[in-house]
Amino acid sequence: MPRKSPPAAPPSKRKPQSAVARAIGREGRDTTDLVIITGMSGSGKASALKAFEDLGYYCVDNLPIDLIPQFAQLAMTSSEIERTAIVVDVREGQSLEKFPRMLQELRKSLSTKLIFLEAKDDILVRRYSETRRPHPMGRSETVPDAITAERTRLEPIRNVADVVIDTSKLNVHELRAHIIEKFGREAQDHARSLMTAVVSFGFKNGVPSDVDLVFDVRFLPNPHFIPEFRPLTGKNAKVAKYVRSFPQTREFLKRTDEMLKFLLPYYIREGKTYLTIGIGCTGGQHRSVMIAEELGKSLAKAGYNVKTIHRDAPNA
Repeated sequence: MPRKSPPAAPPSKRKPQSAVARAIGREGRDTTDLVIITGMSGSGKASALKAFEDLGYYCVDNLPIDLIPQFAQLAMTSSEIERTAIVVDVREGQSLEKFPRMLQELRKSLSTKLIFLEAKDDILVRRYSETRRPHPMGRSETVPDAITAERTRLEPIRNVADVVIDTSKLNVHELRAHIIEKFGREAQDHARSLMTAVVSFGFKNGVPSDVDLVFDVRFLPNPHFIPEFRPLTGKNAKVAKYVRSFPQTREFLKRTDEMLKFLLPYYIREGKTYLTIGIGCTGGQHRSVMIAEELGKSLAKAGYNVKTIHRDAPNA
């Protein structure tokens, strides 16, 4: 006989579900990460949020606390949003008192990290003096008094933070590098935060105006002078085999590939999100195309987000 399913628990004995859990739901999806950035005004929350945005997070500044559960639900059910980051700070006023309890509820249903940014009082005072912006605690108090009051109000939130970052000695680039190192999900995520374009071109048509690095491959033997290769491009297997047959080609590819893989992590650490690598030969049809294809494939295999473009090659 088929087994009967056990009867559902009477409504009066069911464990009540929290408002946050109801809002988020339990679809079984655990791939969405929610990062909440908070901390002292002037400590670099806006810069931190930009760093997460560059890492591919869907970012919102100063989201009202009461809307966080709905935002979390949207992130979990969206097919386009994978990771999210929001800023919650002292501008919330009295609503901040709800935050520790809400964070506790969020963590039951969603992988959530709380980052608290702070800096020494004298550093915060100096930053406000340099920017000449009013402190969000109000214009009726001096900046030092406002900072003291803010610390007191944020202390319960600081106590439940997963990570506390003191930005007193960090500039914008160093803060970004710290966040990428600590919160990048995998090394591949770091690599994919940099959009790399490998562009082949012909020097006779001019160097592309937006290139960051230029490599001149006109020292390689030119397939243009072989009649059967003249109408083809460096993407053709026979042309590519011909260019690759020379030892200087193989040595150039090896050394250039090693140099790019050495350089790219440092560009990422310094906050660069776009990098254009130019490979030039005389006409931009044979040698540069073949070299660009090889380097692009190698960088893509290493996990970088690469697009290969052949500016001057016909039908390439």
